[in-house]
This record gives sequence, C-alpha cells and structure tokens, in this order.
Amino acid sequence: MSIRTGFIGLGAMGAPMAFNLIKSGIPLVIHDIDTEKIDQFKDSPVEILHSPMEIANASDRTICLVETTAQAEEVILGQRGIVQGAKPGHIVVCMSTIDPTVAMHIASDLINHGISMLDAPVSGGTGRAKNADLTVIAGGEEETFNKCKDIFDAVGGNAFYIGQHGKGLIMKLINNMLGITNTITLIEGLTIGVKSGIGLETMLNVLRTSSGASAAVELRVPRIIDGDFEPGGTMDIVYKDQELITSYAKQIGVPTLMANISQQVYQMARTAGLNKEDSSAVVKIYESLAQVKVIGRK
Repeated sequence: MSIRTGFIGLGAMGAPMAFNLIKSGIPLVIHDIDTEKIDQFKDSPVEILHSPMEIANASDRTICLVETTAQAEEVILGQRGIVQGAKPGHIVVCMSTIDPTVAMHIASDLINHGISMLDAPVSGGTGRAKNADLTVIAGGEEETFNKCKDIFDAVGGNAFYIGQHGKGLIMKLINNMLGITNTITLIEGLTIGVKSGIGLETMLNVLRTSSGASAAVELRVPRIIDGDFEPGGTMDIVYKDQELITSYAKQIGVPTLMANISQQVYQMARTAGLNKEDSSAVVKIYESLAQVKVIGRK
C-alpha cells in the first residue's frame, strides 16, 4: 500500500515532481503559500492543507522543496512547521538545495522528536523534472533512504545514497559547482568563437563530439541559439548555490577559486536585472563586455 505523503513547495521543480508522484499512485497532501501554485492541482486527486504542521499531521512522511535555507528551517522547525504536526516515526525528505551544515542541525533536532530526515536534493532542472528523469542525491540513514525509494523512483531514474546527513547536499553542491563554472568558461569560448566569425551551431557540433563535450554544452548552447531564457534554474538560484558551496569549502579549508569567480559573474548578471532569467542568460553580460551579439548567431 502506498504511503500517504505530504508535499510542500510546488514551484518550477516541485509541481512537476508532485504530478509524477500522483501518476505513480502515491497519495498526496499538498501545501504552498502561493495559491496560484495550488490551483494547478484543482483537478488532481490530492488533499490541500494550509500549513506544514497540518501536512505533517495528515501524512507519514513529508517532502520539503523550497528555495532557501531559511525557508527550509521555517517549514521544518517553525511555529507551524512540520515538527509541530509530525508524529514519532515521521520522515522528512528535504529535497531543497540548502546549507549542508544547517541541514545536519535540522536532522539532529528532528531526531530528538523521533522524526527521521533525509537531505535528498535533485539534479536535472525543470525539463527533466517534467519527464520524471531527475537524479536524487541523498544523505541520512540508509534505512530511511530505502523507505523512500518509491518517491525517488517516481521522480527520476537515478537515486544515490551518499552517506550520513549533509552528504547528499554536499555532493549536489559539488555537482552544481562543476556545471556552473563550466557554463562560464563555455560562454567565454562561445563569445570568442562568434567574434571570430564561427557560428554557434558549428561550435555545438564540434564541441559535442570533442573533448570539450559536457552537459553544459548540451543544455546551454541550444538555449543561446534560440534565445530561450525561460528559467530552468534562475540566476538567483545559481548564485545561491555557489554561495553555499564556497561557504562550506571555507569551513573545511578548501580553496574554491573558480567557483568564487563564477559567482561574481552571476552577481553581475543579477545586478543587470537578469536574476529571474535562466542562468544561460549570463551570455548577455559577455555580449556587453565583448561588444558582440552572440544570442541567435547560428
């Protein structure tokens, strides 16, 4: 029998994930502070409740998928948070990309109430969320991970257990750091190419069959060719993720030179008003700096 599951946070990633959970037969109770996000579920077989506390009280496990560390803390430990409604044995599946050190503290607090937690962020962006093709990267107790495999199977084909609390988030942030820094060097290369008279489609064809091939090439170059900057991951989220990994790296004494530089480029894009566009739109900063039109230059 499927386990009654709460879902809090129905944004660009959360909504398609929730729909895929429904398709898989997992009974859902849902909540979001934005009523417009709730409206898209009006014809779905879900129960709509009005606080994280109510969600936890009505379910056996609760997924939290919000944007920031502060939001996750409030949803899980706040006055009307999950901890106020959950019974002993409840599982919190925090799928938000947040500060791993804070996640460890949250997990420790929940243990004192008899509640288990996984930090289980996802990778793949909105397109793969819609296609139920996300990668789940989890930290916590392995027994708890195993109890949530039906969730992970419903939202994606790959679920990795990394280790104890916080390690799922650390691995996710490493992955993001690599993709984000790669995006900056890719766009620098594209700008050099276009200004030298080489088209984007030519560069895409060469790069995808050469040593410069990467997920960034496959994801970013088609967007830049089409001028499609509808957010899969916004500039704000990318900046936040780089802040999380560089802050954590400082705590453990690891230099992150490239990550810090890339974060400042994204800050330039944010101050230019691009903060809610897809992170690929950072190409607009390079267009301005290099005085060349890159977007759409096939």
